[in-house]
Amino acid sequence: MYPKSTSRTTQIMLAMALILFGCSAVLAQDVKFNFMPGTDFSKFKTYKWVAIEGAMHPDQIIDQQIKQAIDAQLASKGLTKSDSEDADLYIGYQVSITQEKEWSAYGTGGVGWRRGGGMATVTSSTLQIGTLGFDVYDRANKQLIWRGSATKTLNPPKDPEKRQKNLEKAIAKLLKDFPPKPKK
Repeated sequence: MYPKSTSRTTQIMLAMALILFGCSAVLAQDVKFNFMPGTDFSKFKTYKWVAIEGAMHPDQIIDQQIKQAIDAQLASKGLTKSDSEDADLYIGYQVSITQEKEWSAYGTGGVGWRRGGGMATVTSSTLQIGTLGFDVYDRANKQLIWRGSATKTLNPPKDPEKRQKNLEKAIAKLLKDFPPKPKK
């Protein structure tokens, strides 16, 4: 498996690097979106927040953080928030929280199949995996025109500032291509 000249320390460092690389790939946010073909997004100037009936929402603090992050992204794209029923767009979001098992193992003793001895410990923990779904409706035509989702967005780190930064990063990634560019 490894050349004989490779030291045990190098083998352990290589194994740890592979584990860290694998963990970072698992934690990456996944963003998807879809939109109604033929929609002229350039005509929309204002939006209003609406509640999606039957949708799951987080606590009030996270609710405000989500709305502020979305408001900032939409403002950067030239859209103005409104409380008027006549807003061009109605927007809303919902969340879904699932649980995923994470297994961690560490050990002492020999590396590889040929060495004997050593002990290993395996522990499990539960990760909360959060998905944020964001919908945009054309008020005048009463239809959904854009839908996006970002997974691993609402994972609850202990530090509230880190949670806010992760959320803002996810929203920016989610709305990177909103509104869709018109086809030429």
